[in-house]
Amino acid sequence: MKTKLFFFYSLFSISIFFAQHKKIGKLTISGAEKIKIDYLKKILTCKEGTILDSILLKEDVTFLKRLPAIRNATFKVFDNVKNYNVEILLEENFTIIPEFNFWTTTNQQFAYKVGLYDYNFLGRNITFGGFYQKNAFNSYGLNFNAPSFFSKKWGLALNFLDWKSKEPLYIENGTANYLYNNVSYEVLGLYQINLKQNLDFGINFFSEKYRYLTGATSPNIPQNLNLDKTLLKLVYSYNNLNYFYQYVSGFKSTLYAQYVFTENNFQDEFLIAWNDFFYYKRVGKKGNWANRVRLGLASNDDTPFAPFALDNNVNLRGVGILIDRGTGTFVLNTEYRHTVYDKKWLAIQTNIFTDFGSWRNPGGQLNDILKSENLRIFSGFGLRFISKKIYNATFRIDYGFKVLDKNNNANGGIVFGVGQYF
Repeated sequence: MKTKLFFFYSLFSISIFFAQHKKIGKLTISGAEKIKIDYLKKILTCKEGTILDSILLKEDVTFLKRLPAIRNATFKVFDNVKNYNVEILLEENFTIIPEFNFWTTTNQQFAYKVGLYDYNFLGRNITFGGFYQKNAFNSYGLNFNAPSFFSKKWGLALNFLDWKSKEPLYIENGTANYLYNNVSYEVLGLYQINLKQNLDFGINFFSEKYRYLTGATSPNIPQNLNLDKTLLKLVYSYNNLNYFYQYVSGFKSTLYAQYVFTENNFQDEFLIAWNDFFYYKRVGKKGNWANRVRLGLASNDDTPFAPFALDNNVNLRGVGILIDRGTGTFVLNTEYRHTVYDKKWLAIQTNIFTDFGSWRNPGGQLNDILKSENLRIFSGFGLRFISKKIYNATFRIDYGFKVLDKNNNANGGIVFGVGQYF
């Protein structure tokens, strides 16, 4: 009798186990227009014939929402007794984005930058495109980035850059203006560790040329300099962000490490590393609190070519263009974004912000970052015009004014660009 009871109990338990672990009978993806369905099924964890796991399904949807081609993604599950049918519903972005910026330089020359990028090239989540810039000098670049080029986890990036710009270098007796030319060729391997972690690594071969234009001179600083360099690059990213149209929540951290070696009598080999920490929080239905902290250090050479720059478009809005350089940096950007208009294709946000920054002087001490004379604080407000159907189509304009800056005569200014500031 006990043997029979044990047999029926075991049979009942097995039937319950399999009833609760039914497989995905059919996986349907709706709403895909340009992006290829076979590509999506290749990179999704949940596949037909596998046991339905709600956690993995939610992770797949989160992953899809991070793709440039996908504006939003949801899913539905249908129970058909024997198994489950899963439908993933997509809203696609338009991903062929032209780029056009124009501005006037300090000597009132007209400058512009034009480019074209497809962030879903061939329908397979490949970024491909390039730009041309006329800023008294000619610059151009080409970029190819395919995160799933070899497999779901392994990808490839190829980049070429020929960049020319007028760069101010700060020396003891004033400011010197140089023509800076960087020609580089870069190859990167891309590896997706899991949903939250990615690793990029590779090599960059580049040449740097400096040619004196105007300003102060020093017998210790050459007026013409040609350097051939090799750069080893490592980027580690932890991404736990969740997107809902223009709103972002969660935490992200990205570590950049570069080792540059060269053979010349003017610059030594050097190491540079910095980490960007991001924290976003939804505030009510229309608010978004956004934060970025950057900590960075480089080899502490006493040189005007220090790698960390103080600049409007990088860290402190309103401070000016290439105001100073350092071999260490601490930056905190914090802002509150509030949606004041939200329709099917367009959203408008207002924002208020404060940007803090401090630098270690070239050849200085680490506690330079704590000194009040190296601290800059700018605050301000701005607008965001956001297309909800075009990837990264956010036009931003900010006005930042000086709160604290003992080394700069600038009292503030307007900063504009494409994409959120961070």
